[in-house]
Amino acid sequence: MASDEEYVYDEVTGEWRPASEMVETGPEVRDAQGTLLADGDSVTLIRDLKVKGAGQTLKQGTVIKSIRLTANPDEIDCRHDSIKGLVLRTEFVKKR
Repeated sequence: MASDEEYVYDEVTGEWRPASEMVETGPEVRDAQGTLLADGDSVTLIRDLKVKGAGQTLKQGTVIKSIRLTANPDEIDCRHDSIKGLVLRTEFVKKR
């Protein structure tokens, strides 16, 4: 008798596999030096950045804690003391 499990076509192997085996992995997010980033990591700015709409500049060496990855592998979502909803390009940060 057939099980109730769903099957998904795996384009890499060309086979139908149980959905439970197919793990959805998001895009790899890397910093300016190529280091892999993950949710909750801390990063350091590698250059001064003018923040549009906030009227201030974040200085090189500023530490940003507890980043969150976004659907775009070139951007991370983060918070700074004075700026909420800050989105930074990964090309301007390095992992601590």
